[in-house]
Amino acid sequence: MAGISVTLEGDNIQLAFQKGEQSTAVVMDPHAARSLVRAVSQLLTAIGESAEEGDDMPEEMVDVTSQTIDIGMDEHGMAVVALQAGMMPPFLLRLKDDEARHIAQSLLEILNSPRDVRVSHGDH
Repeated sequence: MAGISVTLEGDNIQLAFQKGEQSTAVVMDPHAARSLVRAVSQLLTAIGESAEEGDDMPEEMVDVTSQTIDIGMDEHGMAVVALQAGMMPPFLLRLKDDEARHIAQSLLEILNSPRDVRVSHGDH
C-alpha cells in the first residue's frame, strides 16, 4: 500500500505519494486541488464506490440559502461571489475573468428570455 500525505505549502497544497523507495510530490493551487477532488469523486462513483458513512458529499445541486449574495474582487482583482448554499458553510467562489463573463452572459440570456421558454428548458 502506498503512503499518501497532504500538506500546505504556503497557499498551495502538496500531495505526496510514497511506495517503497519511490516518492513523488505534486504541488497545486486550491483551484486545481478542488478539480482533483471532483474528478476522483466522479471516478469513484463511476466504479461503484459509494461514500463512506459520515462523508459529506455535496449535493449535485443545492439552493442558495444566503440572506445576501456578495460580489466583489479579491486582492488579485479576481471576481469573487460569497454565499451559502444548503447545509454547506458559507463560501467564496473565485472566478477568472472569462468564467465571470460566461456566467454573467448566461444569466442575462436566461433572464431576458420569456418565463415560458425558461420553463420549457428545465426552468433554467
